Amino acid sequence: MATDSRCPSRQGASVDGAKEVAVGRDHRQPERQDHGKRGPRGYDAGKKIKGRKRHIVVDTLGLILAVVVHPADVQDRDGAKLVLKKLRRVYPRLKKIWADGGYAGKLIDWTKSLGGWVLEIVKRCDGAVGFAVLPKRWIVERTFAWLGRYRRMSKDYETLPVSSETMILLAMINLMLHRLAPG
Repeated sequence: MATDSRCPSRQGASVDGAKEVAVGRDHRQPERQDHGKRGPRGYDAGKKIKGRKRHIVVDTLGLILAVVVHPADVQDRDGAKLVLKKLRRVYPRLKKIWADGGYAGKLIDWTKSLGGWVLEIVKRCDGAVGFAVLPKRWIVERTFAWLGRYRRMSKDYETLPVSSETMILLAMINLMLHRLAPG
């Protein structure tokens, strides 16, 4: 039997050639340490979303001020905290932030203590049935629609959340450049 000097002999290998059953995994194949090939992902049972969520803060024109991409198993309020932390020192003139009804609760007080901002929750009317356009909320949805027109944004092709955030910013830069100089 030839031995390879590059591969050390396994402990407990039998001399007479009988096969042994390995218990556990090979040391070169870590279990769930690298998040698979496609980076960290999760599952949100409430929204039935598998993969990642994108949180963005936009101005009144729909241009992105801050973006955070994280696994879907992170709650929306926690994702909002991540994106609002990016705004803290960058936009000192910011006074009011409009948000979806999913961000209600303790986040309103947290936002006030973090940056002195007023977090106003835009809620649906109680009598609304089906789709209803909400004031100020459509601005964010329009921005997501603009991003969805870019091929790399239509699905999550990126391995890392940071790469996905960068692609969102690049798509927004491209959009702004085409508005300045169409063609």
